[in-house]
Amino acid sequence: MKAVLLDKPGPIEESTLRIADLDTPRPGSGQVLIRVEACGVCRSNLHTIEGDWMSFGVPGKLPIIPGHEVVGTIAGAGEDVAGFATGDRVGVQPLWSTCERCDYCLSAREQLCLTKETTGETVDGGYAEYMVATASHVYAVPDTLESAEAAPLFCPGLTAYSAVSTAEVSPGQRVAVFGLGGVGHMVAQFARLAGADIVAVVRSALHLELARELGAERIIDASAVDAGDALSRDGGVDASILFAPSNALARQALRATRRGGTIVLGVNADLGELSFFDNKRVIGSVIGNRVQMREVLRIAAAGKVRALCEAFPLEEAAATLRRLKRGEIRARAVLVA
Repeated sequence: MKAVLLDKPGPIEESTLRIADLDTPRPGSGQVLIRVEACGVCRSNLHTIEGDWMSFGVPGKLPIIPGHEVVGTIAGAGEDVAGFATGDRVGVQPLWSTCERCDYCLSAREQLCLTKETTGETVDGGYAEYMVATASHVYAVPDTLESAEAAPLFCPGLTAYSAVSTAEVSPGQRVAVFGLGGVGHMVAQFARLAGADIVAVVRSALHLELARELGAERIIDASAVDAGDALSRDGGVDASILFAPSNALARQALRATRRGGTIVLGVNADLGELSFFDNKRVIGSVIGNRVQMREVLRIAAAGKVRALCEAFPLEEAAATLRRLKRGEIRARAVLVA
């Protein structure tokens, strides 16, 4: 099979990826073989490729095939697999496997499992023509969704849904979304679906246009004004959800959120001083659980949210990641085999 391989982490500008011809993997017990049709390109892939997360043990092996938001068809199965047939269209999210026995797994928080394997980070992922996946962590993809538009649901879609759930968004609230890229544009849609008025905080002309397209009630150009000051002057927002990797924006999000409000972090951030007098809640949100993943697919199949994406050939993985790093991807890039 053809695959995009990372031999050694380093700057994407130095072409740290290569196209390789590899043996098609064979599924083991409890695993399925998937013929990949589409794989989303996530900034987490870029962090893995450039070695930003080596202190966290990512990548977990070398060489490795990146990619963790995958849609394809079942091409084979190992022993002890039920419920799938050859040709079924399925998807894989970042959670490649979990122990399914620990407190986290048994309380619908399996994304926190201490022995989890992560697609494209600790095991081979979807930047390839074929990949192996754990059958218990594979999801049926509704027929109403095209593969390219479905692939981002398996990371941005799930991550956004989980973040909005964590923020406990309710009708009539004002929610500020800081960063309207791959995850942020899905956050805006799920928050609106929950009944909130959306404030989009963006820094590029590309995302200003996207915010208008998504129908944000208010758009703040963070390259021109301080969003924290602007929003706090008119009463603040009930929740701020941050997916922009910026300490400055994180601190603006904290100031923008009214007393008793919630700040949800989907990135690492230095918030500075946090006053307990304001009774604000700061909470991290990472991926989501399997129940939430199925709910995301159901909502998308009903046409209530949509992942906006641009498709590129698998062979252009490195060039696409360079575009992502330069801020040239409007919402989500997807590699198609």
